[in-house]
Amino acid sequence: MNDPRSAGVRDDVIARLRAAGCVFAEEEADLLLAATGDEAAREDLVRRRVAGDPLEYLLGWAAFDDVRVHVRAGVFVPRRRTLLLARLAADTLGATGPATVLELCCGAAAVTAWLARHVAADTRGDTGERRIRLIAADIDPDAVACARRNAPDALVLAGDLFDPLPPDLAGTVDVVVANAPYVPTDAIGSMPSEARDHEHRVALDGGPDGLDVQRRIAADVGRWLAPGGTVIVETSAGQATTSARLFADAGLATRIVRDEQTDGTVVVARREPGAAAERA
Repeated sequence: MNDPRSAGVRDDVIARLRAAGCVFAEEEADLLLAATGDEAAREDLVRRRVAGDPLEYLLGWAAFDDVRVHVRAGVFVPRRRTLLLARLAADTLGATGPATVLELCCGAAAVTAWLARHVAADTRGDTGERRIRLIAADIDPDAVACARRNAPDALVLAGDLFDPLPPDLAGTVDVVVANAPYVPTDAIGSMPSEARDHEHRVALDGGPDGLDVQRRIAADVGRWLAPGGTVIVETSAGQATTSARLFADAGLATRIVRDEQTDGTVVVARREPGAAAERA
């Protein structure tokens, strides 16, 4: 491919990416050309991108705000809209003292990694120890491997939702965040190819109406939340009312937050301080 700094080489890559339908061809060309110093390896990356391989898998990372999140083939690639989830979690933690945060369906743990940078690193006690405990869990072993790399200071567990949590965590979690799969099964076929054909289905499929996993979270989260604890769940604008009802029916004070800038929609549900914890 010759010198990647050559304008002619860059222009050729941009033209090939545009022809393949890449909307941000210039930015992608720069990232691909900078990814390796080996000419054959660069050509292989460009060829695979033109063939439809997701850019993030080719680079080995995805940008989540100012955090570079390691991803591998099949692992859910964090979306910009999930920044709303992370920022609301940070706002909630800003009003608390020492806290425990749990990210369910964490994927590559983008939210946990973001909180580690923006919240946990700035909230140390007089002894220098972190005052925020970060825990993440996912059922996909590939995602767990990525999460452990992205959030080395967090406790990252492998398992289905709350199943892998230590029992003594019950009633102590101050914030639960979850970008649980919420795509209706029949809608997966209409997703962009980069998600539909490359990301593991377990990270996408939310069941017939997209809310099966959220129902399970709503049914059990009260047992794990501390008094005054909050659960923040990403959903879609069209599903938000139903999502909120799931958590309201579980006895939580619930509201919907929509952010047009990130195109994010979340349900925020709080266990009132005087409410009794649910028991399994």
